Amino acid sequence: MSAAEEVEVVTEGQAVEAVPKRAMTLGYGTSLVVLAALILIPLFVKNFIIFQMTMLLIYGLAVLALNILTGGSGQFSLGQSAFYAVGAYTSAILMEHAGMNYALTLPIAGIVCFGFGFLFGQPALRLSGVYLALATFALATAMPQILKLGYFEHWTGGVQGLVVTKPDAPFGLPMGQDMWLYYFTLVVTIAIYIASVNLLRSRSGRAFMAIRDNEIAASAMGVDVALYKTLAFGVSAGITGVAGGLGAIAVQFVAPDGYTIQLAISLFLGMVVGGVGWLPGSIVGSAFIIFVPNIAEGISKGLSGAVFGVLLFLVIFLVPHGARQVAIVAQQLAAKFKKN
Repeated sequence: MSAAEEVEVVTEGQAVEAVPKRAMTLGYGTSLVVLAALILIPLFVKNFIIFQMTMLLIYGLAVLALNILTGGSGQFSLGQSAFYAVGAYTSAILMEHAGMNYALTLPIAGIVCFGFGFLFGQPALRLSGVYLALATFALATAMPQILKLGYFEHWTGGVQGLVVTKPDAPFGLPMGQDMWLYYFTLVVTIAIYIASVNLLRSRSGRAFMAIRDNEIAASAMGVDVALYKTLAFGVSAGITGVAGGLGAIAVQFVAPDGYTIQLAISLFLGMVVGGVGWLPGSIVGSAFIIFVPNIAEGISKGLSGAVFGVLLFLVIFLVPHGARQVAIVAQQLAAKFKKN
């Protein structure tokens, strides 16, 4: 094989496996179809399915936040469950102890978690790769124990947690609590999604991606690496905090054992399945971590963990770049079909 042929083969292999640097959104037509489905499906399903769809959006937000941190700035985190817990408890405490409206608690939860994430990002600046992942892992492991401390028990409810009141539809709208909360969550999700896309397309987003691709080169071009790395942590934590607040309202309960390291790993798994760096894939990753465990349990209750592991292995083996790879292949097939 000649050198030219070798280069051609390598180039073709990379075109299939590498994640293309394209727009981080779906096409206009596809976006409208997805939006229409999200709006119309709850009108024809039972309340339990509506609740699952609400959790789908909430976990999708949390996965999107992790995607901004890892896919955007290249920083690995296994501590998103800690930020999710802080956001959930912030909303729950403000609603139950301060009597605040549920909608007003969400921006406060986001601001609190943004500050928490920004401060945590300061000492984490000295770490990268697996060491940063271990530091965030330690944070996720410690958070449930911190929430159980007697010092915070008056506010957090300690081990027993807090019961949260699910809000009714405002203005006398003729819909149940579950349906109203779903549409409220959908509006919040769309707003944060659009803001996230615009963030990654902005100057700050380009700085994030420059740091992700080559930190030394980014610094040489004048990017304040320390500022943007901590800012990425803050933004990711803030969005995760809003997701946590919505989760507390949807589940109507918060307790320390609901925010363990297992949640952090699930969110990380959702990001990988959805496609690292591809924001629309966040909803696909969220669907995977919500529905696939139920499918695995339906196949075998005694071996549900093993079945889930096999399904996960198949997904990673067949589509190593996640849902983004599937979307790219589908787009290429559609282009070929149009030409024919």
